[in-house]
Amino acid sequence: MRSLLAALLFLFSCPGRCMYLESDQNTSIPEGWINAGRVAASDQVQLTFALKQRNVRELRELLGRVSDPDSSQYGKHLSLEQLSFLVQPSELTQKVVRRWLESHGVHDCQSVETQDFLQCAMPARVAEKLLPGCEFSRYVNRHQSLVRSPVPYGLPDEMSEHLDFVGGVHRFPDSKVALRRTWANGKKQKAEFHLGVSPSILRQRYNLTASDVGSSQNNSQAVAQFLEQFFHPADLAEFMKLFGRGFKNLPEVERVVGKQGGGKAGLEASLDVEYIMSTGANIPTWVFTNPGRHESQEPFLQWLLLLSNMSAVPWVHTISYGDDEDSLSQAYMQRINVEFMKAGVRGVTLLFASGDSGAGCMKASKGGNTFRPSFPASSPYVTTVGGTSFKNPFQVTYEVTDYISGGGFSNVFEMPDYQVNAVNSYLKGMKALPPKTYFNTSGRAYPDVAALSDNYWVVTNRVPIPFVSGTSASTPVFGGILSLINDHRFLKGLQSLGFLNPRLYKLQESASTALFDVTEGCHLSCLDEQVQGQGFCAAPSWDPVTGWGTPNYPHLLTALGD
Repeated sequence: MRSLLAALLFLFSCPGRCMYLESDQNTSIPEGWINAGRVAASDQVQLTFALKQRNVRELRELLGRVSDPDSSQYGKHLSLEQLSFLVQPSELTQKVVRRWLESHGVHDCQSVETQDFLQCAMPARVAEKLLPGCEFSRYVNRHQSLVRSPVPYGLPDEMSEHLDFVGGVHRFPDSKVALRRTWANGKKQKAEFHLGVSPSILRQRYNLTASDVGSSQNNSQAVAQFLEQFFHPADLAEFMKLFGRGFKNLPEVERVVGKQGGGKAGLEASLDVEYIMSTGANIPTWVFTNPGRHESQEPFLQWLLLLSNMSAVPWVHTISYGDDEDSLSQAYMQRINVEFMKAGVRGVTLLFASGDSGAGCMKASKGGNTFRPSFPASSPYVTTVGGTSFKNPFQVTYEVTDYISGGGFSNVFEMPDYQVNAVNSYLKGMKALPPKTYFNTSGRAYPDVAALSDNYWVVTNRVPIPFVSGTSASTPVFGGILSLINDHRFLKGLQSLGFLNPRLYKLQESASTALFDVTEGCHLSCLDEQVQGQGFCAAPSWDPVTGWGTPNYPHLLTALGD
């Protein structure tokens, strides 16, 4: 929330008519970052200008048609060139924005194929003049140095109709990755290689055979990494030697987009790469690595810009990044949703981890507590993956809720049509629901699906590590399985799955056996007298803890492979 001082500074520094595009953006400094003082006027910063796009409503409607199996346009995805023609900003918007920048001496700008973003480098003094109110300071933590403004930025009123937001001013790289280290049953266990989740255990549980590997030349999949997370090729090779026996696999990634950092490998990056490549086995895999070390770079935004500038991208992307909805401006989230729509109409499937905080918890504005949804998990235009555990952690049994599995209801986005019936059935049929003051019953509900998220083996820095858990694990696992289904579709001359949710919900509402229904367990939430640490509970069919459930590969292939 903007402080009185920040508001006064904004008013005095923005003479005439000014507009604040992100009035609800949290500008507080996250824990762990230290203010190292104001930057010099000549220090370079990089800003990302999100130009207003044309035909957003048409884009949304088109995404619905190409993703609906009952539509005559199902699977008729657009090329990047066709997408650009649809959404690129008007000539007037492009001219006005560029002339405004050039009038301040800003010429070092790069655009993308869709023409809806401009990344511009400039001295800090110019940036502060462009964006009245902002005051750039340097912030440091253990690994990074960033330039950000703790004071809101304004725009001349005439520019507000041409821009959605300006990146590189406020948002810090989020420290929340859906990953944790645990000891089974709360205690350290003596671990051997047959204990815990590994590729062979996943293949056994989800009914993948040795022949269930990729073979199509047109197929590809990807993981995106942020927050100084890098993988080591030697770790992947070692992992496949230890755990990749019994099925054909690739010991190397196909392509790294971005720069790999030096030093130790990240546990998150190692997990993502190793498990998408062992479930989506023998399928070329890309790693998008966005370290976010540039002084004003927003790594998540950088990844989206890459997608808007590459004519050929992998068909399935899994991402374990997440932020609290209330920490982001609505203008930013709504524009990011448009970027997800753009990916969907191109036939790209985006999977996001639901998070490791259960329903979450925050103080409500009128006192008391309320649940705290996560974004992008709460976006209506992505497929969100929750987490499960084996009933017996060291036996291949049926699955129950992993208590950390993120899930709930968005406070920002309305419930999409594709899930209304399923969610309302849950709300009406569930006897023990949290008080309605804790969640928005009309919001987008998540997750959509789930997979095992507990007690994984990972090789990082050449060392096998047990008891790695989180929806960061379940997300690449489910992504790899969807890549296998894409593989069968490509061999039949069909299009990629693309945005999955409309087809998924229609499929499961017909009582399909494509997913193992998870009906036991609850996830965590606020530790108060009313809910006592418990959020939502699993139930037959869809629920806001594990979605529709976990993959039964042969049945899922039958349902989605044609």
